[in-house]
Amino acid sequence: MSLKERLMADLKEAMKSKDKLRKDVITMVRAAIKQKEVDERVELDDSDILDIVSKQLKEKKSSIDEFKKGNREDLVKQTNDEIEILLKYLPEQLSDEELKEIIKKVIDENEITSMKDIGKLMKNVMPLIKGKADGKQVNLIAKEILN
Repeated sequence: MSLKERLMADLKEAMKSKDKLRKDVITMVRAAIKQKEVDERVELDDSDILDIVSKQLKEKKSSIDEFKKGNREDLVKQTNDEIEILLKYLPEQLSDEELKEIIKKVIDENEITSMKDIGKLMKNVMPLIKGKADGKQVNLIAKEILN
């Protein structure tokens, strides 16, 4: 079952069980998929859909910080619930330890020695962890290792 079919099946299930939050999150993802398909006149595969879900996840995580600044704990909780739903459509997320191993391996393979080469490092790490970790987290760990 492709990711697109799974989203549709989960949407139907959420509607039947009257799970409004799950229905809204899935509808948001499906709308983003449809928008990209219409804009680019292509049929998206699972890899492209993972990119869209990852982007949605990243947006949700950044909005949590804004909600915390505004003391909107209700929105923080709702957004965390939305993140949990989105994570179900991504591959299992890598732990910090697993990320460190991948980053160290790329550093050794590409002979990266300083922060000047962080762009080169990110360019080589990101395809390896596609959908499995956030770029911000990779960047933090890379800075920690290189400093």
